[in-house]
Amino acid sequence: MSAILFLVILSVLVFIHELGHFIAAKRFGVRVDEFAVGFPPRIFKKKIGETTYALNLIPFGGYVKIFGENPDEESISGNDSGRSFVHISKWKQIVVLSSGVLFNILFAWLLFSVAYMSGMTASVSQNNSSYVVDKHVIILDVLASSPAASAGFVSGDYLIAVKTGDDATTTISYVEDVQKVVQESDGKNLGFEIIRNGKTEYLALTPKQNASSSVYVMGVAMDLAGKVKLPPHLALWEGGKLTVNMFKGIAVGLYSLIHDSFVGTADFSQISGPVGIARLVGDASSLGFIYLLSFTAFISINLAVLNLVPFPALDGGRILFVIIEAIQRKPIKPLIANTVNAIGFGLLILLMLFVTYRDIVKLF
Repeated sequence: MSAILFLVILSVLVFIHELGHFIAAKRFGVRVDEFAVGFPPRIFKKKIGETTYALNLIPFGGYVKIFGENPDEESISGNDSGRSFVHISKWKQIVVLSSGVLFNILFAWLLFSVAYMSGMTASVSQNNSSYVVDKHVIILDVLASSPAASAGFVSGDYLIAVKTGDDATTTISYVEDVQKVVQESDGKNLGFEIIRNGKTEYLALTPKQNASSSVYVMGVAMDLAGKVKLPPHLALWEGGKLTVNMFKGIAVGLYSLIHDSFVGTADFSQISGPVGIARLVGDASSLGFIYLLSFTAFISINLAVLNLVPFPALDGGRILFVIIEAIQRKPIKPLIANTVNAIGFGLLILLMLFVTYRDIVKLF
Protein backbone atom coordinates (compact mmCIF):
# COMPACT_ATOMS: atom_id res chain seq x y z
CA MET A 1 0.00 0.00 0.00
CA SER A 2 2.87 2.40 0.84
CA ALA A 3 4.43 1.77 -2.58
CA ILE A 4 1.15 2.52 -4.38
CA LEU A 5 0.62 5.67 -2.33
CA PHE A 6 4.18 6.80 -3.07
CA LEU A 7 3.69 6.25 -6.82
CA VAL A 8 0.48 8.27 -6.72
CA ILE A 9 2.23 11.13 -4.88
CA LEU A 10 5.24 11.02 -7.20
CA SER A 11 2.98 11.06 -10.26
CA VAL A 12 1.11 14.09 -8.92
CA LEU A 13 4.35 15.97 -8.15
CA VAL A 14 5.82 15.15 -11.55
CA PHE A 15 2.59 16.25 -13.22
CA ILE A 16 2.69 19.57 -11.33
CA HIS A 17 6.36 20.08 -12.26
CA GLU A 18 5.89 19.33 -15.95
CA LEU A 19 2.68 21.37 -16.01
CA GLY A 20 4.79 24.40 -15.09
CA HIS A 21 7.08 23.86 -18.08
CA PHE A 22 4.08 23.15 -20.33
CA ILE A 23 2.12 26.30 -19.41
CA ALA A 24 5.17 28.58 -19.69
CA ALA A 25 6.13 27.15 -23.10
CA LYS A 26 2.58 27.50 -24.41
CA ARG A 27 2.37 31.03 -23.01
CA PHE A 28 5.43 32.06 -25.06
CA GLY A 29 4.18 30.37 -28.23
CA VAL A 30 6.68 27.51 -28.17
CA ARG A 31 5.50 24.23 -29.72
CA VAL A 32 5.03 21.40 -27.22
CA ASP A 33 5.20 17.98 -28.88
CA GLU A 34 4.51 15.72 -25.88
CA PHE A 35 3.42 15.85 -22.25
CA ALA A 36 4.11 12.57 -20.43
CA VAL A 37 3.98 11.21 -16.89
CA GLY A 38 6.42 8.34 -16.36
CA PHE A 39 8.96 6.92 -18.78
CA PRO A 40 8.28 4.45 -21.65
CA PRO A 41 7.02 1.88 -22.46
CA ARG A 42 3.78 3.71 -23.13
CA ILE A 43 0.46 2.71 -21.58
CA PHE A 44 -1.80 5.35 -23.09
CA LYS A 45 -1.53 8.32 -25.44
CA LYS A 46 -3.88 10.84 -27.01
CA LYS A 47 -3.02 13.68 -29.36
CA ILE A 48 -4.92 16.92 -28.84
CA GLY A 49 -3.94 19.63 -31.27
CA GLU A 50 -0.17 19.56 -31.74
CA THR A 51 0.58 17.90 -28.37
CA THR A 52 0.57 14.19 -27.53
CA TYR A 53 -0.46 13.44 -23.94
CA ALA A 54 0.93 10.14 -22.60
CA LEU A 55 0.92 7.93 -19.53
CA ASN A 56 3.96 5.64 -19.36
CA LEU A 57 4.74 2.48 -17.43
CA ILE A 58 7.86 3.47 -15.44
CA PRO A 59 6.53 5.89 -12.79
CA PHE A 60 9.78 7.49 -11.57
CA GLY A 61 9.58 10.77 -13.44
CA GLY A 62 8.02 12.38 -16.48
CA TYR A 63 8.79 14.90 -19.17
CA VAL A 64 7.56 17.57 -21.57
CA LYS A 65 9.00 17.50 -25.09
CA ILE A 66 9.42 21.16 -25.94
CA PHE A 67 10.33 21.76 -29.57
CA GLY A 68 13.95 22.94 -29.70
CA GLU A 69 14.83 22.32 -26.04
CA ASN A 70 17.26 19.70 -27.34
CA PRO A 71 18.28 21.62 -30.48
CA ASP A 72 18.59 19.90 -33.85
CA GLU A 73 18.55 20.99 -37.48
CA GLU A 74 14.75 21.03 -37.67
CA SER A 75 14.30 23.21 -34.58
CA ILE A 76 17.09 25.58 -35.62
CA SER A 77 16.25 26.13 -39.29
CA GLY A 78 13.23 23.93 -40.17
CA ASN A 79 9.83 25.01 -41.43
CA ASP A 80 8.44 25.52 -37.90
CA SER A 81 11.66 26.87 -36.37
CA GLY A 82 9.93 30.16 -35.56
CA ARG A 83 8.13 28.31 -32.73
CA SER A 84 11.30 26.67 -31.45
CA PHE A 85 12.59 27.03 -27.89
CA VAL A 86 16.02 28.06 -29.22
CA HIS A 87 14.60 31.15 -30.92
CA ILE A 88 12.78 32.75 -27.98
CA SER A 89 14.68 35.28 -25.86
CA LYS A 90 17.04 34.08 -23.12
CA TRP A 91 14.86 35.40 -20.29
CA LYS A 92 11.87 33.51 -21.69
CA GLN A 93 13.98 30.34 -21.90
CA ILE A 94 14.91 30.72 -18.23
CA VAL A 95 11.25 31.26 -17.30
CA VAL A 96 10.23 28.09 -19.16
CA LEU A 97 13.03 26.06 -17.56
CA SER A 98 12.37 27.33 -14.04
CA SER A 99 8.56 27.11 -14.16
CA GLY A 100 8.57 23.45 -13.06
CA VAL A 101 10.45 24.36 -9.90
CA LEU A 102 8.12 27.31 -9.31
CA PHE A 103 5.04 25.10 -9.62
CA ASN A 104 6.47 22.59 -7.12
CA ILE A 105 7.06 25.41 -4.63
CA LEU A 106 3.58 26.86 -5.15
CA PHE A 107 2.07 23.38 -4.77
CA ALA A 108 3.93 22.88 -1.48
CA TRP A 109 2.64 26.26 -0.29
CA LEU A 110 -0.91 25.20 -1.16
CA LEU A 111 -0.56 21.87 0.69
CA PHE A 112 0.91 23.49 3.81
CA SER A 113 -1.86 26.11 3.78
CA VAL A 114 -4.55 23.43 3.52
CA ALA A 115 -2.84 21.52 6.36
CA TYR A 116 -2.89 24.65 8.55
CA MET A 117 -6.56 25.26 7.75
CA SER A 118 -7.41 21.63 8.55
CA GLY A 119 -5.34 21.46 11.74
CA MET A 120 -1.62 20.64 11.59
CA THR A 121 0.67 19.53 14.38
CA ALA A 122 3.32 22.21 14.82
CA SER A 123 5.60 23.80 17.39
CA VAL A 124 3.79 25.97 19.94
CA SER A 125 6.75 28.37 20.18
CA GLN A 126 6.55 29.16 16.45
CA ASN A 127 2.82 29.82 16.25
CA ASN A 128 0.16 32.07 17.74
CA SER A 129 -0.76 30.21 20.95
CA SER A 130 -4.40 31.30 20.66
CA TYR A 131 -4.75 28.98 17.65
CA VAL A 132 -2.99 25.99 19.26
CA VAL A 133 -5.01 23.23 20.94
CA ASP A 134 -4.24 19.76 22.31
CA LYS A 135 -0.71 20.66 23.42
CA HIS A 136 1.73 17.83 24.12
CA VAL A 137 5.47 17.39 24.49
CA ILE A 138 6.49 15.49 21.36
CA ILE A 139 9.72 13.65 20.56
CA LEU A 140 11.32 15.08 17.44
CA ASP A 141 14.36 12.83 17.23
CA VAL A 142 15.92 9.90 19.08
CA LEU A 143 19.70 9.63 19.23
CA ALA A 144 21.16 6.32 18.16
CA SER A 145 22.44 4.11 21.02
CA SER A 146 20.80 6.39 23.59
CA PRO A 147 18.69 5.26 26.58
CA ALA A 148 15.57 6.40 24.70
CA ALA A 149 16.51 4.34 21.64
CA SER A 150 17.09 1.25 23.81
CA ALA A 151 13.73 1.81 25.54
CA GLY A 152 11.89 1.93 22.20
CA PHE A 153 11.03 5.64 21.91
CA VAL A 154 10.50 6.90 18.34
CA SER A 155 9.97 10.26 16.69
CA GLY A 156 6.35 11.38 16.99
CA ASP A 157 5.72 9.95 20.45
CA TYR A 158 3.69 12.21 22.78
CA LEU A 159 4.99 12.23 26.38
CA ILE A 160 2.03 12.28 28.77
CA ALA A 161 3.38 11.44 32.23
CA VAL A 162 6.45 9.99 33.96
CA LYS A 163 6.63 7.87 37.12
CA THR A 164 9.77 7.83 39.28
CA GLY A 165 11.12 5.02 41.45
CA ASP A 166 9.16 6.21 44.52
CA ASP A 167 5.90 5.97 42.52
CA ALA A 168 5.57 9.75 42.23
CA THR A 169 3.86 10.62 38.94
CA THR A 170 4.52 13.87 37.12
CA THR A 171 2.16 15.04 34.40
CA ILE A 172 4.18 16.31 31.44
CA SER A 173 3.00 19.70 30.23
CA TYR A 174 6.28 21.25 29.11
CA VAL A 175 9.71 20.09 27.90
CA GLU A 176 11.17 21.37 31.17
CA ASP A 177 9.02 18.85 33.11
CA VAL A 178 10.80 15.97 31.37
CA GLN A 179 14.24 17.53 31.75
CA LYS A 180 13.72 18.12 35.48
CA VAL A 181 12.60 14.54 36.22
CA VAL A 182 15.40 13.00 34.14
CA GLN A 183 18.11 15.17 35.71
CA GLU A 184 16.85 14.40 39.23
CA SER A 185 16.51 10.67 38.56
CA ASP A 186 20.04 9.88 39.75
CA GLY A 187 20.14 7.17 37.09
CA LYS A 188 17.12 5.29 38.47
CA ASN A 189 14.49 3.70 36.26
CA LEU A 190 11.65 5.92 34.97
CA GLY A 191 8.28 4.83 33.59
CA PHE A 192 6.82 6.93 30.78
CA GLU A 193 3.23 7.05 29.63
CA ILE A 194 3.16 7.95 25.96
CA ILE A 195 0.70 8.20 23.08
CA ARG A 196 1.79 6.62 19.79
CA ASN A 197 -0.49 6.61 16.75
CA GLY A 198 -3.44 7.46 18.99
CA LYS A 199 -2.81 4.58 21.44
CA THR A 200 -1.51 4.80 25.02
CA GLU A 201 1.67 2.84 25.71
CA TYR A 202 4.13 2.55 28.62
CA LEU A 203 7.92 2.49 28.28
CA ALA A 204 10.64 2.08 30.92
CA LEU A 205 13.83 4.10 30.61
CA THR A 206 17.04 4.37 32.61
CA PRO A 207 18.77 7.75 32.12
CA LYS A 208 22.54 7.90 31.68
CA GLN A 209 25.01 10.57 32.62
CA ASN A 210 26.32 12.81 29.88
CA ALA A 211 30.08 12.28 29.70
CA SER A 212 30.88 15.96 29.26
CA SER A 213 28.42 17.58 31.70
CA SER A 214 27.64 14.76 34.18
CA VAL A 215 23.91 15.50 33.96
CA TYR A 216 21.45 12.68 33.30
CA VAL A 217 19.92 12.52 29.84
CA MET A 218 17.56 10.24 27.89
CA GLY A 219 18.86 11.08 24.40
CA VAL A 220 15.98 12.79 22.62
CA ALA A 221 15.12 16.11 21.03
CA MET A 222 11.73 17.41 22.22
CA ASP A 223 9.36 20.27 21.63
CA LEU A 224 5.98 21.45 22.86
CA ALA A 225 3.63 20.92 19.95
CA GLY A 226 -0.08 21.12 19.36
CA LYS A 227 -2.67 21.14 16.65
CA VAL A 228 -2.64 24.51 14.87
CA LYS A 229 -5.87 25.35 13.04
CA LEU A 230 -5.75 28.72 11.31
CA PRO A 231 -8.24 30.84 9.35
CA PRO A 232 -7.54 30.93 5.57
CA HIS A 233 -5.62 34.23 5.50
CA LEU A 234 -3.29 33.19 8.34
CA ALA A 235 -2.98 29.66 6.92
CA LEU A 236 -1.74 31.09 3.63
CA TRP A 237 0.72 33.35 5.46
CA GLU A 238 2.07 30.61 7.73
CA GLY A 239 2.09 28.12 4.85
CA GLY A 240 4.17 30.54 2.82
CA LYS A 241 6.64 31.10 5.67
CA LEU A 242 6.98 27.36 6.25
CA THR A 243 7.57 26.78 2.54
CA VAL A 244 10.31 29.44 2.39
CA ASN A 245 12.02 28.22 5.57
CA MET A 246 11.89 24.60 4.44
CA PHE A 247 13.24 25.52 1.00
CA LYS A 248 16.17 27.34 2.60
CA GLY A 249 16.83 24.48 5.01
CA ILE A 250 16.81 21.84 2.26
CA ALA A 251 19.01 23.99 0.01
CA VAL A 252 21.58 24.51 2.78
CA GLY A 253 21.53 20.80 3.60
CA LEU A 254 22.06 19.84 -0.05
CA TYR A 255 24.89 22.36 -0.40
CA SER A 256 26.56 20.93 2.71
CA LEU A 257 26.22 17.39 1.33
CA ILE A 258 27.78 18.38 -2.01
CA HIS A 259 30.56 20.30 -0.26
CA ASP A 260 31.29 17.41 2.10
CA SER A 261 31.33 15.01 -0.87
CA PHE A 262 34.20 16.92 -2.44
CA VAL A 263 36.21 16.98 0.80
CA GLY A 264 35.44 13.33 1.56
CA THR A 265 33.41 13.82 4.76
CA ALA A 266 29.85 13.35 3.42
CA ASP A 267 27.47 11.04 5.28
CA PHE A 268 25.30 9.27 2.70
CA SER A 269 23.63 6.96 5.21
CA GLN A 270 20.59 9.24 5.60
CA ILE A 271 19.94 9.71 1.88
CA SER A 272 16.82 7.94 0.66
CA GLY A 273 15.76 6.96 -2.85
CA PRO A 274 12.36 5.76 -4.10
CA VAL A 275 12.26 2.72 -1.80
CA GLY A 276 13.19 4.71 1.31
CA ILE A 277 10.77 7.51 0.49
CA ALA A 278 7.98 4.98 -0.10
CA ARG A 279 8.57 3.66 3.43
CA LEU A 280 8.46 7.20 4.83
CA VAL A 281 5.22 7.86 2.94
CA GLY A 282 3.78 4.81 4.68
CA ASP A 283 4.92 6.15 8.05
CA ALA A 284 3.36 9.56 7.34
CA SER A 285 0.06 8.06 6.16
CA SER A 286 -0.19 5.96 9.34
CA LEU A 287 -0.13 9.20 11.36
CA GLY A 288 -3.04 10.68 9.43
CA PHE A 289 -3.99 12.57 6.29
CA ILE A 290 -2.57 15.92 7.45
CA TYR A 291 0.85 14.33 8.09
CA LEU A 292 0.74 12.81 4.61
CA LEU A 293 -0.23 16.18 3.13
CA SER A 294 2.69 17.88 4.87
CA PHE A 295 5.13 15.16 3.84
CA THR A 296 3.97 15.49 0.22
CA ALA A 297 4.72 19.22 0.43
CA PHE A 298 8.16 18.36 1.83
CA ILE A 299 8.87 16.03 -1.12
CA SER A 300 7.67 18.71 -3.55
CA ILE A 301 10.15 21.22 -2.12
CA ASN A 302 12.93 18.62 -2.29
CA LEU A 303 12.08 18.07 -5.95
CA ALA A 304 12.27 21.82 -6.55
CA VAL A 305 15.65 22.20 -4.84
CA LEU A 306 17.18 19.18 -6.59
CA ASN A 307 16.05 20.44 -10.00
CA LEU A 308 17.79 23.77 -9.40
CA VAL A 309 21.20 22.09 -9.01
CA PRO A 310 23.32 23.21 -12.02
CA PHE A 311 23.90 19.64 -13.21
CA PRO A 312 23.37 18.49 -16.82
CA ALA A 313 19.88 17.12 -17.58
CA LEU A 314 18.38 18.94 -14.57
CA ASP A 315 16.56 22.25 -14.95
CA GLY A 316 19.42 24.00 -13.17
CA GLY A 317 21.93 22.61 -15.68
CA ARG A 318 19.85 23.76 -18.63
CA ILE A 319 19.47 27.21 -17.06
CA LEU A 320 23.27 27.33 -16.67
CA PHE A 321 23.65 26.61 -20.40
CA VAL A 322 21.28 29.48 -21.22
CA ILE A 323 23.27 31.85 -18.99
CA ILE A 324 26.54 30.77 -20.66
CA GLU A 325 25.01 31.39 -24.10
CA ALA A 326 23.83 34.84 -22.98
CA ILE A 327 27.30 35.74 -21.70
CA GLN A 328 29.21 34.51 -24.76
CA ARG A 329 26.50 35.83 -27.12
CA LYS A 330 26.40 32.67 -29.19
CA PRO A 331 24.69 29.29 -28.77
CA ILE A 332 26.46 26.22 -27.45
CA LYS A 333 26.89 23.68 -30.25
CA PRO A 334 23.84 21.35 -30.21
CA LEU A 335 26.04 18.24 -30.31
CA ILE A 336 27.90 19.38 -27.18
CA ALA A 337 24.74 20.42 -25.27
CA ASN A 338 22.82 17.25 -26.13
CA THR A 339 25.78 14.98 -25.34
CA VAL A 340 26.43 16.61 -21.97
CA ASN A 341 22.73 16.38 -21.04
CA ALA A 342 22.60 12.72 -22.11
CA ILE A 343 25.65 11.92 -19.97
CA GLY A 344 24.13 13.82 -17.05
CA PHE A 345 20.88 11.90 -17.39
CA GLY A 346 22.77 8.61 -17.41
CA LEU A 347 24.68 9.57 -14.27
CA LEU A 348 21.42 10.50 -12.54
CA ILE A 349 19.93 7.09 -13.40
CA LEU A 350 23.05 5.37 -12.01
CA LEU A 351 22.80 7.47 -8.83
CA MET A 352 19.12 6.56 -8.41
CA LEU A 353 19.94 2.86 -8.86
CA PHE A 354 22.74 3.11 -6.28
CA VAL A 355 20.55 4.88 -3.72
CA THR A 356 17.72 2.40 -4.37
CA TYR A 357 20.14 -0.48 -3.75
CA ARG A 358 21.15 1.09 -0.42
CA ASP A 359 17.46 1.51 0.50
CA ILE A 360 16.81 -2.16 -0.15
CA VAL A 361 19.86 -3.16 1.93
CA LYS A 362 18.52 -1.01 4.81
CA LEU A 363 15.25 -2.94 4.74
CA PHE A 364 17.11 -6.13 5.66
